Amino acid sequence: MADNALEIDHLIQQRQLLMVGGKGGVGKTTSAAAIACRAADMGRKVLLVSTDPAHSLGDAFGEQIGNRVRCMAANLYALELDPDEEVDRYLDNVSTQMRRFAGPDQFRELEKQLRLSRQSPGAQEAALLERLSQIIDEETRHYDLVIFDTAPTGHTLRLLSLPEVMAAWTSGLLKHNHKAQQLGKVLDHLSPGKDLDSPMQDPAEHANRDLDPRSQQIADTLLARQRLFHRARRQLSDPEKTGFIFVMTPEKLPILETRRAVDSLQESGIPVSGLIINRVLPDSVDGAFFAARLVTQQRHMEEIRKLFTTLPTLYIPLQECDVQGIDAIQTFSKMLEDSQALSHGSGSGSQA
Repeated sequence: MADNALEIDHLIQQRQLLMVGGKGGVGKTTSAAAIACRAADMGRKVLLVSTDPAHSLGDAFGEQIGNRVRCMAANLYALELDPDEEVDRYLDNVSTQMRRFAGPDQFRELEKQLRLSRQSPGAQEAALLERLSQIIDEETRHYDLVIFDTAPTGHTLRLLSLPEVMAAWTSGLLKHNHKAQQLGKVLDHLSPGKDLDSPMQDPAEHANRDLDPRSQQIADTLLARQRLFHRARRQLSDPEKTGFIFVMTPEKLPILETRRAVDSLQESGIPVSGLIINRVLPDSVDGAFFAARLVTQQRHMEEIRKLFTTLPTLYIPLQECDVQGIDAIQTFSKMLEDSQALSHGSGSGSQA
């Protein structure tokens, strides 16, 4: 482990996108905010984005943030995505686009279905995935570093197949059109190879030949969204641009959940940059209770070393007080560098 420390400063300088995830309650949001503060202190222009509907990012800073970009400090900007607002935005966009192509009777039925969709399972995730794709595609051009405070596994794996899944979903809508004979050709252009096992194939390779003007308008609208998703997944899969950092505590359930998440991402070719082990007890503690906790922790630390042998790791000691407010987060962020010494230190099993 001494030669395998997670170097946060290197990731800050070399990546455009960092995803910080982990089981709830392990300090994921605090760690994401600390990385953002450290990057801003290093002169990087940073956008920190939270997809947590509980708005824990605002709680961490002790300030209201909301669904508009807000400047928190020099070089540091934050945004909390509101799932309900994103659903409204997403469905309004769909309604506006489909109004151009549907007749009055069809549009009334479409509006009815969209109203029902606002409360349907998966509506929030679909809206968030599109907004995430837009942020990945656009904001990485305007900021030196974009950091997502989110549980990245499910979102990332779904983004990989969205272009093809979107084409299949769209076919259901197009079947309601009584002039769908020509529109069948649209789907052929939106399904590269029609093969979900080859998600990296570029939909731009399929030209809109042989379509009448109306069908081509529909195809162009849908293809533009596919290309957005395609660019997002290309970025997510590029280890030179993107890194995933998992935060965990030395406890059984966070270890198991992180193991599954890391395996899922690595199997899909998504770069995992390393681990932050948070709330590590000091080597010497007072009292029988903490002595017993230390023994348990050292056992879990050994399990972490065995399960994650190839991943760079950073250890953060247990803090005496809650980390809240910009000053406390900036103080915590300094530990991202200071704790490199913990990863290289000789101490007990928890710090080896």
